[in-house]
Amino acid sequence: MEIKFYKYQGTGNDFVILDNRKKEYPFLNTAAIHSLCDRRYGIGGDGLMLLNEKNGYDFEMKYYNADGGESSMCGNGGRCLVKFAYNLGIHRSVYKFLASDGEHEAEIDTDETVSLKMKDVDYVKKFKGDHLLNTGSPHYVKMVNDVMNFDVYKKGYEIRYSKDFEKEGINVNFVEQLSEEDKIIVRTYERGVEDETFSCGTGVTAAALICYHNENGFNEVEVKTLGGALSVEYDRVDEGRYANIWLSGPAEKVFEGVIRLDI
Repeated sequence: MEIKFYKYQGTGNDFVILDNRKKEYPFLNTAAIHSLCDRRYGIGGDGLMLLNEKNGYDFEMKYYNADGGESSMCGNGGRCLVKFAYNLGIHRSVYKFLASDGEHEAEIDTDETVSLKMKDVDYVKKFKGDHLLNTGSPHYVKMVNDVMNFDVYKKGYEIRYSKDFEKEGINVNFVEQLSEEDKIIVRTYERGVEDETFSCGTGVTAAALICYHNENGFNEVEVKTLGGALSVEYDRVDEGRYANIWLSGPAEKVFEGVIRLDI
C-alpha cells in the first residue's frame, strides 16, 4: 500500500506525519510505525504523528515513538503538527487541539515561531539530588557541568533502565546553567527512541521549570539544544507549581513523499 507522508522538524526533533482526517490508516501497527521511522529502511524520524479529526477541536494529535509504541505528549511534535495543520489550510489565530495529556492551545507568530501551551505542573519531586516531574511526559532532570562533553547516551541509558524507572521508562535530561541565569543548555535521552535526540520539547520545558530565575511570578528561559534554540515562558506559582507554560520555537516542513508499505 502507498502512503502519502510528510516530514517535519522542530529544532532537529523530526517526525513523520500522516493526515488521518479520512481515517485511512487504521491498519498501522507497532511494526509498521517502527518501519516508517527507521532511518535506514524507512523515512526516518524520532516519532510518527497522526492528525485526526475531533469534534470540538481543530484536530487531535496521536503520537507514536520511533519504536512503534503509542506515547505520551511530545512538545516539539505538537508544535510541528500545528504547523502541518496550518499548511493543510487549517488557519486559526489560536489553535485548540487534543493530545494524550489533554487539551492544548497554540499560536503561529508572524515570524512563523510556533508557540504551544503545555499542561500545568503541580508537583516536582526531588530524587537523589536531581528532579522528577511530568510535563506531559515523565522527565528526570540532572544538572551537570560542561554538558556538551557529557556522555548523554551512557548516563541516560543507565538512569532510564535503572530499577527505579525500568518498568514505565523515563526521559533523562542533562542541563547546564550558563552564566546568564535565564539561559541553559539541554541534552536529552528519550525513551521510545532509546537514544539522544537533537531536541525534546517536554524535556526542555521540564529543564526550564527547574531553572527558574524568578522565585515567584513570570519567568522566561532561553534554551539551547543540539538542534537549535527554544524558549519557555511560565508563571512560577510556588514550590513545585507552574502555570501558563508556553514552549516556543521553529517548526518546519522538511519534505513530503509517498512510500510503499507492505502490510
